[in-house]
Formats: sequence, structure tokens, C-alpha cells
Amino acid sequence: MKHIFYFILLLLIALLSCKGQNTTPMEHKYTNALVNETSPYLLQHAHNPVNWHPWNEETLNKAKTENKLMLISIGYAACHWCHVMEHESFEDSLVAQVMNSNFINIKVDREERPDVDQVYMNAVQLMTGSGGWPLNVIALPDGRPVWGGTYFKKEQWINALEQISKLFEEQPKKLYDYANKLTEGIKSIDIVNLNTDTPVFEKSYIENAIGKWSKQFDQSFGGLNRAPKFMMPNNYHFLLRYAHQTNNKELMDFVNLTLTKMAYGGIFDHIGGGFSRYSVDTKWHIPHFEKMLYDNAQLVSLYSDAYLLTKNDLYKEVIMETLDYIKEEMTNSEGAFYSSLDADSNTPEGILEEGAFYVWTKDELKSILKADIELFSDYFNINSYGLWEHNNYVLIRKDSNAHFVDKHQISEAELIKKRGQWKALLLKERNKRDKPRLDDKTLTSWNALMIKGYVDAYRVLDIKDYLASAEKNARFILEQQLREDGGLNHNYKNGTSSINGYLEDYATTIDAFLALYETTLDQKWLNTSRDLANYAFDHFFDDHSNMFFFTSDKDPSLVSRSIEYRDNVIPGSNSIMAKNLFRLAHYFDNDHYGNVAMIMLNNVKPEMREYPTGYSNWFDLMLNYTNPFYEVAVVGEEAKGKIFELNKTYIPNKLIAGSNKESKMPLLENRFTPEDTYIYVCVNKACKLPVTQVDQALKLIEK
Repeated sequence: MKHIFYFILLLLIALLSCKGQNTTPMEHKYTNALVNETSPYLLQHAHNPVNWHPWNEETLNKAKTENKLMLISIGYAACHWCHVMEHESFEDSLVAQVMNSNFINIKVDREERPDVDQVYMNAVQLMTGSGGWPLNVIALPDGRPVWGGTYFKKEQWINALEQISKLFEEQPKKLYDYANKLTEGIKSIDIVNLNTDTPVFEKSYIENAIGKWSKQFDQSFGGLNRAPKFMMPNNYHFLLRYAHQTNNKELMDFVNLTLTKMAYGGIFDHIGGGFSRYSVDTKWHIPHFEKMLYDNAQLVSLYSDAYLLTKNDLYKEVIMETLDYIKEEMTNSEGAFYSSLDADSNTPEGILEEGAFYVWTKDELKSILKADIELFSDYFNINSYGLWEHNNYVLIRKDSNAHFVDKHQISEAELIKKRGQWKALLLKERNKRDKPRLDDKTLTSWNALMIKGYVDAYRVLDIKDYLASAEKNARFILEQQLREDGGLNHNYKNGTSSINGYLEDYATTIDAFLALYETTLDQKWLNTSRDLANYAFDHFFDDHSNMFFFTSDKDPSLVSRSIEYRDNVIPGSNSIMAKNLFRLAHYFDNDHYGNVAMIMLNNVKPEMREYPTGYSNWFDLMLNYTNPFYEVAVVGEEAKGKIFELNKTYIPNKLIAGSNKESKMPLLENRFTPEDTYIYVCVNKACKLPVTQVDQALKLIEK
């Protein structure tokens, strides 16, 4: 059934193609309107011979006024196949003639406009059964899609465009009838119905889901037993917590296997730090070389909790080297974080090629490392295991440091010293190459994820610069992205804040600010989180389902107004929001927040067991109901110190409130005394007798 729309349209095109031969368009002067945009992705296309327009009301009205089909092409700056299609088709004058003669051509940066991307991605998935980027869609003048796909070769592209434009010219009713059916399908995809069953969350439900999930585990390299392999940080964050809370050693071993193999793999940049987006193989070796802010932010949070629990030095190295990369390559003077580094970069011959910046030939390595080449080659597998293509190697590890030093009869201190020397030499040499292109726009949601990453790293490693970076970026969001009406903007570039924020901006910012509050005890972050939640209720909330729409009621309407709730490489904005409301309910003793969080979880529960990898953040919330959830209130002059000591223990089922003075906050009110600092451990508003020592509090939690 999922291909039915596509089959119908193919039949229409096939019937039409029998009527005559393709026509050759007349010469057409182009006027590319993208030169005035700020998105690095749109600017990459600003000098194509295609009459590109940005997505805005003026462009949409132009399509309606001229009664022309819209050709909507969606991608992002770091997208390799977007670059390939640009070179093959959008830079070609013949292709441009076909596009300019028959369509209003619109380029969309999916990161700036995830709402537009979501609508047309749903359409393509309905039509073809799959999706990806570049995403190319043909829509009627009113914006409703009628045809689409991802990457097309030049001849395929021209042929499809000519036939669809002819169909629109000669038999438009068929396209309008098709659009009606397809639009109904799009609107049905992200509908969430109110679950009127009484909320029941049981441990056995989670256990059964993980049992089904575990059948897909790759027990050799971690992750799922498939290629390509995405890191999916929210999956392993949940599994880490679940394994810990249930004392499931087998599952914990699998999580640690996954984190270790990802850190060993070529997907991690062993020279410059940071992770690429995914690997194309099962052993995490060959990455799709773009580096995304959102992946690295979430992975820092994941490895921070994993280090707190295991004290594995490998995880600490990953955290620190990733944050070194963020500081050096992805941060501007305002403390804002950039979006991504491209997969492609120039070879010495000036050819744009995927991974060119990161790979090495054996001869290059020999000339740089000299006498250390044999040791280096064994450590990073400059052999058949690490070979990629065209005699290039992607660095990958197989063995632990302990195994390696035993094998080579050297001390671990000597190995660490040599690794530092190797890294410095190769980094210096690599920086002589043409660097990948930087997408230097700033997105509120991704920046909030990075705030959370920095806070988590500070909480675990006590490196003051990490907290300073988090606070600087949080102030940037308050000063640049938070509007006077209490709403957030989504995008920032060249000193200008733009694009009305999406639910993801509110959900991730609330989450980040709650983490900041727990670390700094600055009430500002907690109060701002509450205010942003209230704004989301006013402008995003769906009274029928008790879920939140992805777009604000202030935004112009699209083909459909979707509810994003499935977890992906970033958790669904509704799952993050539900977890936020659960916590805010405790902080402010607000039953409304708590009831909505429970209803949201209950709404998605029927789907969760069937596809657990797409609901891991929801399962994490469910653990708050199936296990005790602790409110830890620390009040007194030494509150910060006690909280810092408390955070040396991995306790995922808690929230922290604290103050070093009198507070009217529900969890803290009437609890301050100047004589001593007291720790209150509470569950469901019932508190144990206060204690003064952290080890005493930990015993209460362990019980």
C-alpha cells in the first residue's frame, strides 16, 4: 500500500509519454534569487543557472499567480549527494532551461525550515516508500505535492520534469485528483489520537520491548546489525540507564561495546576530534564524513554519563577531544555554535571529493611519522583492516591501550605520549589541506543540545571552561533568540535572528536550561524554562490530542500541521517536551504539567513496543513511572558543594533543587537554616528525614 500513490502517478506519466516526443525548451535568461539569502546551503546554489527562489510568501504567491508547478528541492550544506546532483544537474544549462521554463524553482535548507522538509519528506515516503536528501518534489501551484524522490541522474531528471510539466499542461485534473489523495495520506501520517485508556506503565512492557530490540544487536561491533550505522545517542542513553537500574549486565556490556567500538572507529576523528554523522559499514569504519553539531552534542552527553558510571578513560578522551573540536571549529566569538562541516573538500588537484580532508595514504604517513610508522600502523590499522579506497586509509582502532602496550612491551605513559605526538604532527599536516566547508548558521535547537552536552561534561569532569561555554551560549539564546513576546527564533546568522521557532527549539532549550539550573542553582534558568513551556502551551498545544504541533499557530499554514513524536537521530520534540513537563511538574508542584506529560506518554504507548528504537526517549520517560523518581532538595550555604559531590554518582532517576538562601520554590520553601546544609530525599512528595552528608543521602536513594 505504501507505493500506491507512486504507482498511480507512474501510470499517468506512462500514458502521457506515448502521445508524443519530448520538446526542447527555448533559451531562457535566469535570475537566481538566492544571492540575497544567508543560509550557506542556499548560497551554494546562488550561482546556478536555475531560477532559484527561497521559500517565502512572495515565492508561493508567484506560483499561484502564474499558475505554475513548483519544483521544491530540499537539502543541507553538508549533504554529499546534494552536491553531486547540483554538479550534474543544477549547474547544467540544459537542465536549467527545462526547470526555468516550466516551474517555479524553490531551494530549501532543511535545517532552517524543518517544517517544510517534514511535509514533503512525508509525501515522498508515501510515494516511494523511502526518503533522504537531496529531496526533490514537484507540487501544484497551491503547494500540494504530486511527484518526488531523492537523488536523480541528469537524464532521469530531465525526462521526469518534461513529462510532468506536459501532464500539467494537458491533463491538469489528473494531477489535482492525485494531489487530493496524496494530501489525505500526508495528513494521516503524524496524527496522534488521544488514548482514553487509563495510563498503565509497567516494567514488563519495557522489558518485552527491549527483548524484541535486542534481536537486532550487533554483538561484534555494537549498534544495530545493519549498514549504514547511525549512532542514535538517545537509544544508548536509554539502554545505559535501563541496564543500570535493572542490574542487567548483558545489556550493559552491549552498551559499553557499542560506545567503545564507536570511539575506536573511523567515524570518530582520531586527529581532530568529533564524530561524523554515520558509518557506511558495520564496523563504524568508513564515515559519511560530514560532522553535525547535533550528533556531537548528544554524544558528549552520552559519553559523560557512561564515564560517570564506568570511569572508562576512553570515554573521557572522547568527551574532551570532541569538545576541543567544538571549541576550535564550531564556535564563534559570541559563544554561538555553528551547524556542520561538509563531507566534501578539495583534493590537491582542486576536485571536490568526499572525505578528502580526513584520509591518508601510507606514503604520506611514512613521510610524516618516519620511525614511528610501524607502531602507528599497528595502532590505527594502516593495513587491510583500515584500507578504504584508492589506496587511502581511514584511521581505526581494534584494540584497547592495555592490549596494545602488552603486545609492544611499552608503558601506557609512553603510548599516550606518542599518540599526542602523532596527533600534533598529523593535525599540522592536515591543516595545510583545503578544509571542508563550514555551515556557519546557528540553530537554537542544536545550540541547546550543545549547552546540555557542555553542562553534562562539566558535571562529570569538573572542567570550569565547559560550564563557561554552556553559560555563554545560554546567554546568547536569551539575548539574541528570545523575543520580547516570550517566543524563540530558530535561526541566527550575520547578527540577525530569524524564522519563528519550532517546537524543537522550545523543547531542547527548556531541557538545556533545566540542566543549567541543576548545576548553577540560578533560578533564572528554571523560571525561563517554565515561561517557555507556557509559551509552547499557548501556541503549539493541540487540545484534542494533548500533544504539541511542530509549528506555531503564528506560522503560515502548510499542506499539513504535523506532530513530531517519533525519536530519530534527535529525539522527537514531543518526547523531549513530555520529559520537560514531567520535571517542571515536580519543580513547580504543577499538576497540569504532570497530567499532560502522562497523557502524552500514554498516547504513544501503543506504538512503542513495535518499534522501540524509534521511542527510546519515551521509554526513558516511562522509567520515571515504573521506578522510584527522586526529588533531591539541597538547602544551605554549602548547597553547591553538596550537589557537586552528589553528582559524582550516576543517578538517572532524580532531579535536583537547591538554594543557599531562603526560597519560595515548592521543593525548597521553609527548609533553609543558616546553621547547616540539609539534603532532603523525596519520592511522590513524601520526604525522608533530612541528612547533612552526601553518603547518607545516597543510602536513602539506594534503599
